[in-house]
Amino acid sequence: MRIWRPRGLVLGCSLLAALVLPATATAGATAIRHPSPNHRITRSTSTNWAGYAATGRRFTSVSATWKQPTASCTSATSYSSFWVGLDGDTSGTVEQTGTDADCSGGTPVYYAWYEMYPKFPKNLSLAIHPGDTIHASVTTDGSGNFTLTIANRTTGASFTTKQKLRSARLSSAEVIAEAPSSSGGVLPLTNFGTVGFSAATANGQAIGSFNPDPITMVTSTGTVKASPSSLSGGTAFSVTWKHA
Repeated sequence: MRIWRPRGLVLGCSLLAALVLPATATAGATAIRHPSPNHRITRSTSTNWAGYAATGRRFTSVSATWKQPTASCTSATSYSSFWVGLDGDTSGTVEQTGTDADCSGGTPVYYAWYEMYPKFPKNLSLAIHPGDTIHASVTTDGSGNFTLTIANRTTGASFTTKQKLRSARLSSAEVIAEAPSSSGGVLPLTNFGTVGFSAATANGQAIGSFNPDPITMVTSTGTVKASPSSLSGGTAFSVTWKHA
């Protein structure tokens, strides 16, 4: 899907050649993207993002905390991702880490991952459960060296990786709930209820300091799929599921 507007450039994350879900998932899972590389964003809407994106300067760090939402599953397969990242809005790379709450054949599936687009995403063995408090951050020295960390503050477990991406423009910082995409387009969005983000920062400051864009997720026909609340204290907001 594409939404052609003046401001938006490609919001791209790569295709998983074969998405490997935890053992609780059914075999033959759909290959997904975080998000679709043909996706475009306006100042206020996206076909697969909901949350806040700060632009207009160089960003070298982003972080946030959220409570892992519960996937409300039917028999349908669906997907939802929650993450922090640099780039992706007005640039063609994304450096990000987060969690998923998916439904596979009616069964909830929870896991963590990171991605350095255009490289393939990596799913992690870090255990994720609904209700867990998750903290994630992406930082860079500005010369192509990145540190991505995701921690489950409920269990005390964490994962950190050092990555390189020389082509990163560092033109945006995001805190996002997302409907991942396959090669055929945006996938059905899992009913995750409401996810609350807190302690959202960019460049070590409240993300609200940068007048970030609030992004509502909509279908190509304008149906609202998920929407963000207003920022509280410049660092906290929620995203609420509306439609698959």
